[in-house]
Amino acid sequence: MAITEVKFGGLGGQGVIMSGMILGKAASIFSDKSATMTQSFGPEARGSAVSCQVIVSDDDVLYPYLVEADILVCMSQEAYMKYGGDLREGGMLLVEDELVEVPEGTTNVFGIPATRFAEELGRKLVVNIVMTGFFAAVTGLVPKEAALNAVKATVPPKTIELNTKAFEKGYQHGLKVTGKA
Repeated sequence: MAITEVKFGGLGGQGVIMSGMILGKAASIFSDKSATMTQSFGPEARGSAVSCQVIVSDDDVLYPYLVEADILVCMSQEAYMKYGGDLREGGMLLVEDELVEVPEGTTNVFGIPATRFAEELGRKLVVNIVMTGFFAAVTGLVPKEAALNAVKATVPPKTIELNTKAFEKGYQHGLKVTGKA
């Protein structure tokens, strides 16, 4: 039974919780896996620390809480400082590389300028979808089509075209940084 523990961290307003929801849907609705998600956030609407934990399993998820992240996604420096210790040794770290600085020599780190890419698409709000596409390409945890279908099923209908472009931008960058392109 393969179990993967994933933690997303960032600031309120970056769409961290939605990214976790999309991963959970991609795994459990659009793939043949099971998933659970828990979330935590500060009392402020925007700008406070936010995290969500997604457990993805080939079988039923027997324990829905993260013990040690196999994959950690940090969309802010604060998230990295707060949650970096949750990553298991040898785990995979995905970062918004224009916002997160990791110590030199840190291994298994993949970065994307997700905020800049979102701004280039005309809406900073799609930063989480850019990161979700990047996540799908780098980790391979869920198939691309499952992740994209989950995006389309989650975002408001009027924004599907923009979010599809954001996902593709992140996905293509993920293929590039991993050498899969």
